[in-house]
Formats: sequence, C-alpha cells, structure tokens
Amino acid sequence: MKTKSTADRIRRQLSSVDPAARITDDELARSRDRSLAAMQPAAAMLPEADGIALPGETSTYPVPTKLSGRRSRRARILLMSAAAAAVVAALIAGDVIGLAGWRGGATAQAAEVLNNAARMTIKTTDPEVKPGQYLRIKSTNVWASYTSEQDGSEYRWLDTEKSDMYIPSDRSGEWVWQRSGRVPTTFFDAKSKAYAQKQDIQPSPELLRARNGAFYGSPGSWTAADLSKLPRDPYRLLNSLYKQTLGRGQSVDGEALVFIADLLRTGLVPADLRAALYKAAAMIPGVTVTESQANLDGRTGVAIGRLEDGPAQTRQELIIDPETGLLIGERSVLSQAQIGFPAGTATTWTAIETSVSNTAP
Repeated sequence: MKTKSTADRIRRQLSSVDPAARITDDELARSRDRSLAAMQPAAAMLPEADGIALPGETSTYPVPTKLSGRRSRRARILLMSAAAAAVVAALIAGDVIGLAGWRGGATAQAAEVLNNAARMTIKTTDPEVKPGQYLRIKSTNVWASYTSEQDGSEYRWLDTEKSDMYIPSDRSGEWVWQRSGRVPTTFFDAKSKAYAQKQDIQPSPELLRARNGAFYGSPGSWTAADLSKLPRDPYRLLNSLYKQTLGRGQSVDGEALVFIADLLRTGLVPADLRAALYKAAAMIPGVTVTESQANLDGRTGVAIGRLEDGPAQTRQELIIDPETGLLIGERSVLSQAQIGFPAGTATTWTAIETSVSNTAP
C-alpha cells in the first residue's frame, strides 16, 4: 500500500507540472529503487555536530565580514546543502527518471505561465534566415562594477553596454559583433558617481569579425550541433542540465535555472528547444512568478524567478512575453541590500530582440 501511495504521489506531482507527462509503472519502480539506493550512502554525509571549519567562501557580491551568532547555523545550512547536493549527484549519476519532477517543482501559477509559454513559442515562427542574410541579435546588457583604492575606499555602480550581433545563415561564415563598450549609467551613492566622473571612464567600442563566431579564438558558444544534442524531452533535459551544472553555484536547482537563462539569452535557441526549456524550468523547485508586469528595457512581460539562499541573496529571473512565448530577457535581482546596492537592484540583466537583416556592418 505504501508503494502504491508513493507512486501515486510522484505521478500527481509530475502531472501538476505538465499535464502531458507520462511515465510507465516499470520506469517508476526502477526510478524509485535507484533513488533509494543512491540516497543511502549520500545521506551518510550529514554532519552530527557543528564544530567543523568552513572552507573559504567567495561571492559575486561583497558581504560584511563581521561575525555573528548566526555562523553556527550557517555552518549547518552549508553542510546540509552539501549532503543534499551529494544525494542529487548520486541520483543524476544513476539517470533516475523521476529526478526531474518528484522533488517538487514551480508553483502552480509559475508552472501555468511556463507551460503556456512553451505552447505559444511553438506557434511563434522563428526568424527565417535565407542565404546571404543574417540573424540579428540586439541586446542591452547591464553589469555591476566595483573598484577599490589603496586607502580602502570602495565604489560601486551599474554599467550598460549595447550589443549587436550578426550571424550569417551559414554559421561557419563570418560573424559580425558590434559592441558599444561599457558605460557607467546607474549610481546609488554620490561618492561613487563623483569617483566615476573624476575617472572620466570612457567606453571602448568594438567592431569584431570572425568566422564561425570565434571572436576570441574559439568558435561561438552553442553551435547548431550543440543545441541539437540537448534532449527535447523536458524531464531528460532537466536531468541533463543538473548533470552539466553539478558542483557550480550555490544549489543544483538555482544553477539549473541560471543555465536555462544563459542559454535562452543567446537568441539562438530554436522553438522546440525553447519549449522544452520552459517545461524544464517548470519542474525546478522554488520557481515562482515574481512580477506579473515586469519591465525590461521598455518591454513588459511576466517575471519567473527563484530565490537563491546564500550570502548574496539573489533571485534569478526570466522575463517572458506571455503572448508569444518569446524571452524578453533575464536578470539577477538582490532580495536584500548588499554593500553599495539596495534591495531590489538588478545587478545584471540582459534584454534581447531578434530579427533578420539583409546586411551587416
């Protein structure tokens, strides 16, 4: 009876994420057996006491160095996370069919938005690039900048860069990349603004040309062959993403969503893979609708994101046009204030727009 109850529960969770999901009883049984076998040795990693020194930590954003009474609790959280990651690693190594889905998934609202986006993106025609034409990918990119002086003074602001990429119909041909260079645009305190103005920071525009997108010595990332190798089945796709990102970031789920955002923002992802990526995102635990009317570079869509617990307290978000299923862009938002940046700051974001061009610079 217990086995049947577990099977039903797994099946209901899978169906709540994607009603079209199907998994056979034999697959479910084998998946459950491998799950239990993998969890037993990995669970042994859980610590029994706090008195364990933490390894050196690094963060994209600065964090206060003052220690507090929360350190021992933080030690437990990190160690528990390490053990959880080991469990997930063991499940991935065993190619557990149910890994993507049975641990939970996005909220019902977020899953509905993502699965609807998957349906709409299939109906939205990808730009058809004919011989002699170019796929043009325009983007606005924002990054946090940080600098310090010998006297210990620290300055932070946001830089903006415009990018225009021209990819020929024959992707082995010459790509053209026009970059405006980074310009300080957003400041959160007077001293950082004064510092940047005093330094007279000027952009360094670039016009790059390279065959096969090898602007810096290697072919452009995510070639058509690379994209074709990714599974279109959302369950196996998410398992593949877990495997590729294992050991990176602060959590397996958070890094999987970052992977999806990084891939989508290239503007190179075909409709069938976009749909699979949206469905895969709907199976990531902790994914929610963070803003129903999110504005990114003048365009409005639904923001889907996941809060990443850790020193930086960041939230990775995808901004999706619900009418077309196309990605407007992605951003990383601070959920709490960090030194120099108030809560709610998008410390990195990219807005993209694709079209077809007859010419390139």
